[in-house]
Amino acid sequence: MHRRLYGRGALFDVEPAGLVPRLVGLRPYEHFAVKPEHPDEVPVLVLAGGRGLGKSAVLAEMWQAYTERTRRGETRKRTPVALIDCEDEQFARPPHEENPESWSPVWQALLVLAEQLSEPVKAAGQLTFPRLTAGLVAVRASDWSGRSDSERIRRELVRILLLNERGSRFGMAGRWAAKVTTQIIGAASGQGPYVAAAVEATLDALSEGFTHHREQKPSQWYRTYPNAGGNAKRGLLLLAGNFRAGGTSREHAERRLVRALLADVGEAYAGLGSHLRRLGRPLVLLDNARSGPGPGLLDAVLRDRAEGAADQVVCVAGVRGTEHPALSDAVRRELSDVARSTEWEPGSSPSSRALLVPLPPLSPDDTLHMVGAVCDDTEVPPRFPHATHRLTGGNPLGIVLLATAARQHPGAAGSLGRLLTSEIRPQEGQAHGRPAYAELLARLVPADRLEELTVLAAAHDHDSAVALAAAHLPDDFGASGVRSLRTRLAEEGLPSVPGHFVGDPFVRTLLLLRLHHRDPDHRGWREVHETLIRHYDDGTADPGRVRYRLHHRLALGDTAEAVAHLRDTPSTLPTRTWLDTLCFLASAPYFHAHDDAGRDAGHDDRRAAIALGRTDAAHTPPEGADASLHLRTRRLLHAVWQVTDPLVLPDPRVCDRLRFELLQLSDLRPAGGALLFAASRAWPRDALAGRPLRTPADDGDDDGEAR
Repeated sequence: MHRRLYGRGALFDVEPAGLVPRLVGLRPYEHFAVKPEHPDEVPVLVLAGGRGLGKSAVLAEMWQAYTERTRRGETRKRTPVALIDCEDEQFARPPHEENPESWSPVWQALLVLAEQLSEPVKAAGQLTFPRLTAGLVAVRASDWSGRSDSERIRRELVRILLLNERGSRFGMAGRWAAKVTTQIIGAASGQGPYVAAAVEATLDALSEGFTHHREQKPSQWYRTYPNAGGNAKRGLLLLAGNFRAGGTSREHAERRLVRALLADVGEAYAGLGSHLRRLGRPLVLLDNARSGPGPGLLDAVLRDRAEGAADQVVCVAGVRGTEHPALSDAVRRELSDVARSTEWEPGSSPSSRALLVPLPPLSPDDTLHMVGAVCDDTEVPPRFPHATHRLTGGNPLGIVLLATAARQHPGAAGSLGRLLTSEIRPQEGQAHGRPAYAELLARLVPADRLEELTVLAAAHDHDSAVALAAAHLPDDFGASGVRSLRTRLAEEGLPSVPGHFVGDPFVRTLLLLRLHHRDPDHRGWREVHETLIRHYDDGTADPGRVRYRLHHRLALGDTAEAVAHLRDTPSTLPTRTWLDTLCFLASAPYFHAHDDAGRDAGHDDRRAAIALGRTDAAHTPPEGADASLHLRTRRLLHAVWQVTDPLVLPDPRVCDRLRFELLQLSDLRPAGGALLFAASRAWPRDALAGRPLRTPADDGDDDGEAR
């Protein structure tokens, strides 16, 4: 069974076999064969979702599942497996000042993937890559032409040629590669063109006994390159020329290089008796596959398979978001649906060769177990796991970092807000840390848009976001910047939710927390909410705009207008609308106590005291208002505000008071009594369980009220 993941059993289960062992044909963590689900053509598995949902963790676990440690501490693969992060710096730019015509992220990725795939495998021979070797040398040779730094050229050549070297990487390793390198450099030092000389020397070396006879395939394979006329040398020169040309010509050449890698792998699995020596298909894992070499690699594999160039490599990619033009025809399945069978059948288009599986958030039970594992012997409050799940929405990264903060600061575990502002060191022994909310935002939102998102997190729609941008962002951002950022969020996999510019409540809470703490005097926090108050205060009595205006006044600590509105509208609004308004107003962020002008008034949470009626004697209701109804409404608002706050642990005493106040209202208002009675039972229960409050569904008893 998988060791560090929760809620991902559909991928890694052993009995019955989950999706990964059924695709690979090998049990995870063991060396036992599993009948493959797709013996003829294997789908490209795409794991999709927003940041923090565990795509990288799943790919890392796949690598671990098919890699073991020997007694000497060395790694040994159970089947060939390679893992790259397409956002890694090595794929962003050439390692030296090369001519960009002879290098690309795909070229670099193929070299790294082949290096990993050629590492030792248990009870099986190493993979070698003669076709890929010849292609990589042909492409790079143009950059070596005329250079005086022959030692660097030698190192690069040896690295490529080692892809075709059998045996250990220690001791005798590299002798053949060094000999071939000398031959190539010597041949290219003559009067002829460097690329042609390097290609010819490479082909000669691969066919003159330096390697096993099975590695002599390039001399035949590149003869079929378009317009090669049956000449392997000409085929490689055309490949190099297309690569240097860039654009679609380079894409064509890169596809050929990808096909070369797959053909080399297939060669090792096609020989007589290979099924007796090799258990499991080879595994290629691409993290963050929407970046760098990822799109090119995926496109090449999908298109070749659609054109009939079959291979048996299991390709698994992690991508942000679930809507991708390149995967428009991908077969889509929920994670729970693939636990026993994928029911995948490819269509005619390349993207139909992909199986797209979104990774879902973790369940409350998964959160409970994960918190227990991270906190270990550190005691946390009983409701901490439920509150953590409510705040994070089941985001695995958020759960782990909050639990880590609780382990490092157990005294602050009674408040998620205090934990998020505490300094966290995610790695043991880390010298310096930063606030937990900053650590989370660094991983959950695009770094280049953090400042803009911090401001716009308070917005509700396009118009309010434009108003904030006009007041608080550079002049050139404007409405087009708002639209671009919304598109960017969708591409990142963040959900679109009506009523919020940033749809993900966890990310939105973190951004608002950052806005609050960005200035020591909270000046930016006040200015943003004051801008939105002015935006929604257009002099009309539109109920929607009134709700938004009161919401932002409440965020600044001004509760008077919200209490008055709720006090005076029970007789004019349907009960369901009134309850929904109460919940919406109480969703205003609250980080600590403020006075009536929105200034800091200490760091104690006063809402519980108000909800429990402890401040009633010191509070004077407005003149002319029903004092009893006013105080009850004030208590009720603060009770809902406290128990729904994602940054605090729900207080059982406040939940009980919430139940009591709703029951009293149900007696005072017979027309909506049934709905108020149902809410009095459901809301405290949901709050204590860490679930969002929902207005109860109609039960057929409307007490004569039209809703």
